[in-house]
Amino acid sequence: MYADRGLLSTPALFAHCFVVALLRRLIDSSHRFVGSLFHPTFFSIFASRMQRTKFTIIFTVLVDIIGFGIVIPILPFYVTSFGASPFTVTTLFSAFAFFAFLSSPFLGALSDKVGRRPVLLASIASTAVGWFVFASATSIPMLFLGRIIDGAAAGNFTVAQSALVDISRDEKDRSANLGLIGATFGIGFMLGPLLGGFLSTVSHSFPFWVAGSLASINTMLAYFFLPETHTQRDPRAPLTMNPLAPLGRAALNRDLRPFFVAWILFGVSFMASQSVFALFAEASFGFSSFQTGLLFSGMGVFTALNQAVLLRPLWLRHFPEAELEFLMTIVLTVALALIALRILPLFYLSVILLASAQSILRVVLTSRVAGIAPAHIKGEVLGIMTSLMAASMVIAPLVAGLLFELDISLPFLVGTVLMSFSVYLEHRLRIQRRLKSMIP
Repeated sequence: MYADRGLLSTPALFAHCFVVALLRRLIDSSHRFVGSLFHPTFFSIFASRMQRTKFTIIFTVLVDIIGFGIVIPILPFYVTSFGASPFTVTTLFSAFAFFAFLSSPFLGALSDKVGRRPVLLASIASTAVGWFVFASATSIPMLFLGRIIDGAAAGNFTVAQSALVDISRDEKDRSANLGLIGATFGIGFMLGPLLGGFLSTVSHSFPFWVAGSLASINTMLAYFFLPETHTQRDPRAPLTMNPLAPLGRAALNRDLRPFFVAWILFGVSFMASQSVFALFAEASFGFSSFQTGLLFSGMGVFTALNQAVLLRPLWLRHFPEAELEFLMTIVLTVALALIALRILPLFYLSVILLASAQSILRVVLTSRVAGIAPAHIKGEVLGIMTSLMAASMVIAPLVAGLLFELDISLPFLVGTVLMSFSVYLEHRLRIQRRLKSMIP
């Protein structure tokens, strides 16, 4: 443990100086990219070229993600104040993911029948109710009720994506719109945890009241400014709530099965590490909720920087997608192993590696699957990946909570093993592809 009285030890001071220097060099080297994002002309582009509908959808997603990001670093501290064990904390993450996993197919089909606007309004409103129940909880069952309410109608992001697809003019416009919403997601996760860290200095419940208030304001803004985008609704479209159907199709697809396996290994490893990250930082280094919020915001910075700024001019320019996937799988494996060592300077370094690798790997894996999948099933295949990630979000926190109670480093060590297996599988596929290319 470091600094029982809140003073930084020599290794901690070294680590802080190291991170500050690294960030300064990074900002100096990429100021043209980052500066362009905050230049006044960037906002004028939104004002002059982006349709009012598109701007409303993007703003709705931004406010929603900021609200969610506020509570991410604070939730474990708030829940443990009720006397909950680490397993209970991670079970709360799984409760939300499980009900979102069950409801997502139904909400998507419902938006096809009745339109995007009513489903999105109901989903955002349920988020507000869920956070208010969570903030006012007096017992652990009330905490679960709040997360279940939010998860049962968690269609905000999915329906917003569908709305952007509705208003896209062509394939290029659709890709640009989805890329824009992805960048908005990263910015929201950059700002949210930072704001949550500040709000937690008032009380551990205060960030949840703010998140609920933001969702309420978001509901009103969407009600007055968000038009209906789905003009070709089919009242006879079938409704399905079976979440296992896409998973069955994934298991039968031989060409894409290796990518699905890599996606599952990535999802379980990353979600397991995230669900106990705040608890691990507190137990290993004595980090407060405010310091944990800063860490999550730092991860958001590197995520947004890699996805929105550096992906095309740096990573994809120098590496083919297959090589980049293999490289980032290795980097993510190393990052999880470094976290398990519980050495503060290496912990800071691993946070940078983890944020960068997962952000690039997520995009590259999705892009490769979309590129390989036949044109007539691209949407279904991407939907399968969403379902697989949702399943990972259910399983990983439960397993991570049990492992954390045995040893706080175990979730990261198990993640290291899983990602090492992914490296092995990808290496075998690379060899097989080379052998096939040699056959005349």
